[in-house]
Amino acid sequence: MGAFIVRRMLQMLLVLFVISLFTFVVMRAVPGGPFSSEKSLPPRTLAQLEAKYNLDEPLVMQYIHYIGDIAIPHITENRLENSVLNDYLINIYIPVVDRTFRWMNFGPSYKSVSQTVNSIIKDTLPVSATLGIGALLVALVIGVPAGIIAALNRNSRWDYIAMGVSIVGVSIPVIVLGPVLRYVFGVQLKWLPPTGWGGIEHIIMPAFALGFAESARLARLTRASLLQVLNEDYIRTARAKGLAERVVVGLHALKNAMLPVVTTIGPLFAFLITGSFVAELVFGIPGLGKFFVTSITNRDYPVIMGTTLLLGFLVIVANLIVDVVYVWLDPRIKYD
Repeated sequence: MGAFIVRRMLQMLLVLFVISLFTFVVMRAVPGGPFSSEKSLPPRTLAQLEAKYNLDEPLVMQYIHYIGDIAIPHITENRLENSVLNDYLINIYIPVVDRTFRWMNFGPSYKSVSQTVNSIIKDTLPVSATLGIGALLVALVIGVPAGIIAALNRNSRWDYIAMGVSIVGVSIPVIVLGPVLRYVFGVQLKWLPPTGWGGIEHIIMPAFALGFAESARLARLTRASLLQVLNEDYIRTARAKGLAERVVVGLHALKNAMLPVVTTIGPLFAFLITGSFVAELVFGIPGLGKFFVTSITNRDYPVIMGTTLLLGFLVIVANLIVDVVYVWLDPRIKYD
C-alpha cells in the first residue's frame, strides 16, 4: 500500500503538470488579454504593465517563469538601510536584508491589485471548504439512507416517495432552490439569516441548497447499487444459512454496494469544497467560486491557473483516498 501511495503521488505531479500546461495554452489561445479591455490606458502604460507581468515575453518563457515560481522554492530579498552613528560622529549605513522564503507562489492578481492568488485562496478557501463540507454532509445524510430504504422496499410506497423526491431534487437547480429557501426561511419565517457568512446559522440554507441535488443523485445511485448486490449469489447463500436480514444487508450487502457511491463521493467532495459560484452568489458568501468565475471573464491568468490547479489537486487527492477506502470496503482488492 505504501508503494502504491508513493507511486500515485508521483503520478499526481505529472497530472498537475499536464493540467497547468493545458490550462496555460487554452487560456492564452482565447482572444484578448488581461488588459485589452482597458481602452483608456495609453499604449506606453499598457506596454509597462505587460512588461511588469512578463506578458511581453514568448509564451514558452512565460510558462517557464510561472512553473519556476510554483515548483522551485526561492528566497526573496528586500534590502533596507539602517543608519548607525559610530564613535566619530559619522553616519554609517549598514544594509539589512529581509529574506522571505517563498514556495508555491501563484503570482499576483491582475485585477485585484492589492491581492495575490495565494492570499485569495487563503482567505476564501476556508469559507468554500466549510460550505462544501456542509453540503456533502447534507448529501450523505439524506441521499444514502433514502437509497437504502428505497432498495429494501422496492416497488413500495417508500420506494416511490424516495425516488420521486430524488427526481425533484435533481430537477431543481441551486439558482431556483436558493431564493426559495431565502424567502421562506429567511424573510417570512425569519428562522435563519437570508444572506451573509458567520456562524453555523449562515451555513444551513446554502449547504442544503447545494447538497440537496447531490443527495438525490446519491439516493438513486445507492438504490441501484444495493439492488444489484442483493441479487448476488453470496447474498442468497447468506439468507439460506438463516442469517437475519439486518446482518445480511448491513454486514454483507451494504459494504459492497457502497463502492460506486464512494467513487462518486471522491470527486464530488473536491468540487463542493472549492465552492459553488451560484450558491455563493445567491447567499452572499465570500467564497472561492466567485473569484474563479470572475477571473475567467476578466482574463486574470494567475487566478485562473491557481484555482484550476487547486481543483485538480483536490480531485487527485480525493481519488487517492477513494482508492485507499476501497481496500477497507472490499478485502479482495489489493494494491501491489
